[in-house]
Amino acid sequence: MSAFPTALPAPRTPDPMDAPALRWGVLGTGWIADRFVRSVRRHTRQRFTGVASRDAARAGDFADRHGIPHAYGSYEELTAAADVDVVHVATGHTDHLGCARIALEAGKHTLVEKPLALNAAQAGEIARLATERGLFCAEALWTFFLPRFDVVRQILDSGVLGDIRTVLAEYGEHFTAGHRILRPDLAGGPLLDLGTYPVSLATWILGPPAELLASAQPHPAGVNGQTSALLRGADGSQGVVHTTLFSDTPTTATIAGTHGTLSLPGPFHQPGDLVLALAGSGTRLAYTEPRTAHDALHFEAAEVARCIADGRLQSPLRPLDDSLTTLRAMDEIRRQCGIVFPGEPEDHRLGAE
Repeated sequence: MSAFPTALPAPRTPDPMDAPALRWGVLGTGWIADRFVRSVRRHTRQRFTGVASRDAARAGDFADRHGIPHAYGSYEELTAAADVDVVHVATGHTDHLGCARIALEAGKHTLVEKPLALNAAQAGEIARLATERGLFCAEALWTFFLPRFDVVRQILDSGVLGDIRTVLAEYGEHFTAGHRILRPDLAGGPLLDLGTYPVSLATWILGPPAELLASAQPHPAGVNGQTSALLRGADGSQGVVHTTLFSDTPTTATIAGTHGTLSLPGPFHQPGDLVLALAGSGTRLAYTEPRTAHDALHFEAAEVARCIADGRLQSPLRPLDDSLTTLRAMDEIRRQCGIVFPGEPEDHRLGAE
């Protein structure tokens, strides 16, 4: 094992202002698009040249609010624009595949909001299309682009935790009636919106599960209400993940090894603290950063710009294989729990790629 450090490493994340300035088009005008544009404009040199919605008035309102020069009433119009280098797909979950197709077939580099698609089969289609066209593509799972997670990455790489045996992660949030997460036609329920975070953490650290056991409870709105799963790694290590719409939870994560434990106070998927503890000892080290929440979305945009400028087709911080591994695990969770999303086969044969 590596010696217990005297201090936690600093993040190696480059200054987002140093990322090459690209011209961005945004598909969608909802909550995440708004937060993304605000953060990226505040902290980087990236430029937004267009926004599109199926509702031209909504696109116009969004463009006026953010000072974006062009508003389009169709996704095809934006992706055909010569002044767009990269497209941010910020539409609803059920539209991710279709919008990614439109962007990639138009020859645009593409960043797709998480989850990359409804299931692994759809995600595989996106990955294949990007590869065939020689275009950059990534899932906008912003967690893995944060400075906090670069520190996690360095701690894991150092071996100071010993052999990782356990990953615990959960995310629960209460939503009021009428929220889109409660709509079955929009692939509602906690798994895609909230559960992607704990499942992606477990599969990132433990790898594809060799065995998975899941249980779920329905919500009165007709969607899944909460889901728990046990993921067993190939070496016997275990991940325990949980997500719920019934209540707010601490949204914490723990990575436990034979020699040490790394704790991520909630919300673990956002900017925040880390605590490293030596097993069998009171020795602890802490890392602290401002809890800026979604104002940190700019880190993923800066990484995308750097990758494209360097000729990379994927980001090493969240390669498409990692996105596929997460979706395969969520496919199995849904298969066991009978959770089907719009347009999927009723016999639940998910994940066939």
